[in-house]
Amino acid sequence: MQAIILAAGMGKRLKELTQNNTKCMVKVNGVSLIERMLVQIQKQNVSRIVIVAGYEGQKLIDYIGTLGIKTPIEYITNPIYDKTNNIYSLALAKDELVKDDTLLFESDLIFEDSVLEALLSDPRETLALVDKYESWMDGTCVKLSDDDVIEAFVPGKKFKFDELKDYYKTVNIYKFSKDFSANYYVPFLSAYEKALGENEYYEQVLRIITMLDDAPIKAKRLTGQKWYEIDDIQDLDIAESIFSVEPEKKVSLLQNRYGGYWRYPKLLDFCYLVNPYFPPQKLLDEIKANADVLITEYPSGMKVNSLLAAKNFNIHQENIVVGNGAAELIKSLMSYLKGKTGFIRPTFDEYPHRYNEKDSVYFVPSKKDYLYTADDVMDFFNDKDIKNLVVVNPDNPTGNYICKKDLLKLIEWAKKKEINILIDESFVDFAEEKDSTLLYNEILDENPQLFVMKSISKSYGVPGVRLGILASGNKAAISYMKKDVAIWNINSFGEFYMQIAEKYKKDYEASLVRIKAERQRFQNGLSLIKGIRVIPSQANYVMVELNSDISPKELLKNLLVKYDILIKELTTKTNGNNYLRLAVRNTQDNDKLLDALRKELEK
Repeated sequence: MQAIILAAGMGKRLKELTQNNTKCMVKVNGVSLIERMLVQIQKQNVSRIVIVAGYEGQKLIDYIGTLGIKTPIEYITNPIYDKTNNIYSLALAKDELVKDDTLLFESDLIFEDSVLEALLSDPRETLALVDKYESWMDGTCVKLSDDDVIEAFVPGKKFKFDELKDYYKTVNIYKFSKDFSANYYVPFLSAYEKALGENEYYEQVLRIITMLDDAPIKAKRLTGQKWYEIDDIQDLDIAESIFSVEPEKKVSLLQNRYGGYWRYPKLLDFCYLVNPYFPPQKLLDEIKANADVLITEYPSGMKVNSLLAAKNFNIHQENIVVGNGAAELIKSLMSYLKGKTGFIRPTFDEYPHRYNEKDSVYFVPSKKDYLYTADDVMDFFNDKDIKNLVVVNPDNPTGNYICKKDLLKLIEWAKKKEINILIDESFVDFAEEKDSTLLYNEILDENPQLFVMKSISKSYGVPGVRLGILASGNKAAISYMKKDVAIWNINSFGEFYMQIAEKYKKDYEASLVRIKAERQRFQNGLSLIKGIRVIPSQANYVMVELNSDISPKELLKNLLVKYDILIKELTTKTNGNNYLRLAVRNTQDNDKLLDALRKELEK
């Protein structure tokens, strides 16, 4: 068996990275694409490697000469690489293609060894390697029958988003038998090139062949093996994290993205906190049905969006401000507050990070697992001369919960001491206590020193639309914040969500019942795993303590590298103590984490 690599392209979308060298010379984690590919091919003991070069071809040839590849390498030059597409490059190699069974590659790929092993271990002689379509993929897709017959090739211009579930993406790695190349591919390639020219793609020839009765090429489906196609700098950035060989670097690269994990479809994210049972499909369908107008029209300004938020939470419009996520409102409010401010630690760090360190007073509960009561808070801050107090309830990451009766007592204490008190109730809907919210006009009017923050992302499972609200009886503060944030701080999708959300109130209430039941089941499962102690939570996450001989950082690395599971370790937040925070996801995902934890901790 031989290998042919198409490497003539210019890689314009990589901009300055390909100004002076070919795309396949770009490095991922210090190793060029072509070096990695050649080493992987060499492991398969092929007889030779044929490379079709073009743009900066001599540089590529000279560079490959320094890599110490022992497999014989032959070169074909595409002199008109800037005027042709890859059908011409492959046509230049057609005489070589018919000499042996062939592995065909495009040079801008990065993949695990297991990708090649899956292709070569399949006894079928002629295969197109494919993978289930994901949102990051671009280019030619196919539709398959149950027995791997390629029923249709779908080029980009005929791509239909309403058929995504039926699509598989071509990986651009193929296995051609010598017979297939000689009797099918090369004859059709020559005819196609003659009829339609050289500015086409070689997949078009495969498309025609698959129309034949009993076509000799089938699809080989990947089953989780990792690969990536690198066309631009974003692809390069993602590939660096996927294919990092250093676990610590892999963890760091993913954590520093602060989200965007939909680009990693195989990753299970137990860090970021959302409602796994809301929104319902009908709500999503309603947004999709209006996507055209939402993306092409301006959203309303602050006045209208405040009205929508007021309607959803039954709060007077002058008492509520809506933000581009709670994070925007946190930044604005913390800049509004003055004087010494009390924080409880560990907590959601966005609050203390947005305030002057010299004016910050910290209460670190002495009770086990950092648990505390309203009385503990009042006792600690009673003589601290603070002007503001921040309480997250349930707290993050501990899940500590102060019941509404005691919280009202704390608010009354703050009122008497003329302390502004901010209660972040982003997770309160997940608490077992009924009617636990403070979002009532009566409570706000009676306590003008009270601010109530709520992240819509976390409770309602819509982090992508970036919504949060802040309510207060302090109308002057709310008015200040409405002027402080941008007039168009909410996009049209966020505005439309607020417009329709009230229709789905029953679905939301049903989702809370489901997640509370799943949280209990998840906690029970965690408590049965050796080395884990569960701290019961009233939020949509669970804090657990590991045995002293288990490293949270090591466990984090192992779960990410071995299982594609990302968790939150809390050693920094808890002064080196062995705590984790695990999001509550749906039953299927939670079971995957439970299984991975058992394998790691009970081996």
